[in-house]
Amino acid sequence: MPLTVVPELPADDNSPASSSLIDQIVREGARKMLAAALQAEVDAYIAAFADERDENGRRLVVRNGYHQPRDLLTGVGAIEVKAPRVNDKRIEEETGERKRFSSVILPAWARKTPQVTEVLPLLYLHGLSSGDFVPALGRFLGSTAGLSASVITRLTETWKGEQRAFGERDLSGVDYVYLWADGIHVNIRLEEHKLCLLVMIGVRADGRKELVALADGYRESTESWADLLRDCKRRGMRAPVLAIGDGALGFWAALSEVFPQTRAQRCWFHKIANVLGAMPKSAHPAAKKALAEIWNAEDKEHAERAVKDFQALYGAKYSKAVAKVVDDLDELLAFYDYPAEHWVHLRTTNPIESTFATVRHRTKVTKGPGSRAAGLAMAFKLIESAQKRWRAVNAPHLVALVRAGATFVGGKLVERPDETSPEGRPSVAA
Repeated sequence: MPLTVVPELPADDNSPASSSLIDQIVREGARKMLAAALQAEVDAYIAAFADERDENGRRLVVRNGYHQPRDLLTGVGAIEVKAPRVNDKRIEEETGERKRFSSVILPAWARKTPQVTEVLPLLYLHGLSSGDFVPALGRFLGSTAGLSASVITRLTETWKGEQRAFGERDLSGVDYVYLWADGIHVNIRLEEHKLCLLVMIGVRADGRKELVALADGYRESTESWADLLRDCKRRGMRAPVLAIGDGALGFWAALSEVFPQTRAQRCWFHKIANVLGAMPKSAHPAAKKALAEIWNAEDKEHAERAVKDFQALYGAKYSKAVAKVVDDLDELLAFYDYPAEHWVHLRTTNPIESTFATVRHRTKVTKGPGSRAAGLAMAFKLIESAQKRWRAVNAPHLVALVRAGATFVGGKLVERPDETSPEGRPSVAA
C-alpha cells in the first residue's frame, strides 16, 4: 500500500467549490473526534448499569444501533454526526416511564454548537440582517445546514424571552458592592431612533462581575435611570457601596433619589476626554501626563497634591479645563478610599466600554426597520456571551470587607480605625 500524507476524504456536496484541503481535513478530524467522544460517552453509560438485568438475566441497558445522521454546524463548518443509540429498559419508580439516555455532549435538539449560536447576536448587532445570515455564514462555515431566515427569527424570539426573564428575576439573593453604569448608543435597525442601552454591571460580594440590569431608554434622562434603579430596588437589590459612571449621565440624580447612601465615582476615562476637549491639541500630551499623576497617584494625599500642581500649571490659561477636575474632585478621588487592589477597576467604566467597543464604533446601518425589543435582546445575548470571559476583581476577598464597612487608608485595611498611631494616623494593617 502506498504511503500517503493526506488521507482520502469524503466528498462534501455542501462545501463551496473553493473550500481548501485544510478546511476539509479540519472538518473530517472534528467529525472523527466527535464520533469517538459520543461512542465513549455511550460506552461509559452502558458500563455503569451493566449489573442491572431483567428476570431472564438480560441487561437492561444495551446499545441499539445509531440515530439518523444529521448535520451539526460548528466553528469549523458543518459536519455529519451519527450518534449511537441506547436502549434503556429501566423504569422510573416515581413516574412509571422508561428511563432515557441523554447525551451531554450532543443534546437531541442540537443543530449548531454554542459558539455558532453566540456569534449570531454579535453579527446582528454589527448590521447583518436576518436575510443575510444564510449566505454569509454558509460561505464562512462551508454549509447552510441549520441556517435560514426563519431560524434566525425564531432565535430572536427566544432571546427576547430570555431577556424579559432576566429583567424580572429576583435580586434579593445577590449583593452588588460596586456598580458600573453607562448609556450605550447602538446604531441598529430601529423604526424611529437608534437604540440607547442603559447598562449596569456589578461586583458581587465574592468579587465576581456580572450584568445587573439592561434596559432601553434615553442616556441623558434621569427618569429612565430612575425607572431602572427603582425596578432593581423593587426586586430586592441592595444599595451598592460605590457606583462608577460618566459625569454626563442622568444616572447620578436618579442614584441620589433611589440609593442616596451610595457613593459616586466619576469615570476618569470620560473625564480626561472632557478636560482635553477644553484645551488646544498642542497642550494634550503634557496635560495627559499631569492628569495621570492624579488618577495614578500613590494615594489620595499625593493625588490631591497633583491636583494643585495641575491647577497651578493650567489654571490661568485653561480655567474651564481645570474646573472640570476641581469641581468634581470628591467624586474623582472617591476610589482612593477603597482597597488599592480595586483601584484599577474603580477608576473607569471599562467593564462596559470594553464589552461594547466593537458595537459602539459601528458605522454601517442595516437595511429595513427593526424593533427595540429585538435590539435589546441582541445586546443581552452579546453581554451574556462576554460575561463568561469576565474575570473577578483583584483581591476578591476584600470586596466583602468593603460591604461590611471596613476602613481603608492609602488603599490598606485599617485594623483599628478608632485608634491612632504615634504619628496621629489610624493603625493600618501591614
